[in-house]
Amino acid sequence: MHLGGDSGKVLLYDYQIVPPITWFVESPTAYSVMGRIYQKEVEKMAMSKEKKNEIIKEYARHEGDTGSPEVQIAVLTAEINHLNDHSKLHKKDHHSYRGLMKKVGHRRNLLAYLRNNDVARYRELIQRLGLRR
Repeated sequence: MHLGGDSGKVLLYDYQIVPPITWFVESPTAYSVMGRIYQKEVEKMAMSKEKKNEIIKEYARHEGDTGSPEVQIAVLTAEINHLNDHSKLHKKDHHSYRGLMKKVGHRRNLLAYLRNNDVARYRELIQRLGLRR
């Protein structure tokens, strides 16, 4: 920028040296923008092993049961509830919403299978889980 006249002097601006924008500097809960460190709450999308094992233990039909429809439906219900809360908070997260819809469809198929094979187990399970069926 010239200062006018014939002096030919150029006004130089004294800019700060700004560090590059980095997103996860130290941990997933802290990120840096323009040199300032910000904290954000990170919610885990996946269910912890402890919580999943707790659900499996509660709904298992016998020792070591992880694949019965009751266990699968209970685990899916916990994941669906978590994703439902996430989608209420992050309305524009369409990728997670699609995952939620896939889990709902999978649970619906498992519930239909259980209903067709053993109605008593089906009714007991929806009562325990508090599903509206």
